[in-house]
Amino acid sequence: MMSHFTAKQLQSLRSQLITEKRDIEHRLEQNEHYGLGDSMKLQTGELSPIDNHPGDVATEMYDREKDISLLEHDEFQLERIDSALHSIEEGHYGTCAVCQQPIPYERMQAVPYTKYCKKHQPETVVSENRPVEEEFLAPAFGRTSLDERDDQNGFDGEDAWQIVESWGTSNTPAMAEGRDIDSYDVMAIEATDEVEGCVEAYESFVATDIYGHDVSIVRNRQYRQYLENREGDGLLEPDVESDDSY
Repeated sequence: MMSHFTAKQLQSLRSQLITEKRDIEHRLEQNEHYGLGDSMKLQTGELSPIDNHPGDVATEMYDREKDISLLEHDEFQLERIDSALHSIEEGHYGTCAVCQQPIPYERMQAVPYTKYCKKHQPETVVSENRPVEEEFLAPAFGRTSLDERDDQNGFDGEDAWQIVESWGTSNTPAMAEGRDIDSYDVMAIEATDEVEGCVEAYESFVATDIYGHDVSIVRNRQYRQYLENREGDGLLEPDVESDDSY
């Protein structure tokens, strides 16, 4: 099969392939195949990672995985270049493997090892297989605050910050958003609205015995506020001490 390229074009493409092949081989030789010739134990100087916290070798593990990926990329590139050089020798270089039509010279100059024309170039498909943990964490930063969600009452990012914030921050009352802030105690997030130690508002006034039975209501300030805000599914029990009806 005769090539549709001129002898000069074919020679130029062949030289381009050989040059790129030599560059890759030289790079692999100089960096000793990205250092993968040595074991990770030898590179880190550790006799064993068993006695270390996984975080102590996290950087080394990341670098190792990156080097493996780079090496695989170079080796794959060499395979494609060798295949292209073999196609030149066989006389079918520059022909699309799908439609068997000639590939334009301009495309071969840009990607001299390709086997496909622009129309039939396989698309790069991003895998949809994701770690199962992402189902719990999605959307990104979506668990920072769950107060607005009716189906969530767990410990969230806001609760974590409140615990840390209770030990003090670099903020001063002068940096507060409101103008009536004159004390450090009321600068915490929702400091005056939330009940410490309770996930739901009603937990601050619903009580049981030691066995979890005999539910009773403590008519405290939180109970009154709960009724005023009309929270929950109706009243928990008739409020005989109040003349208000809801």
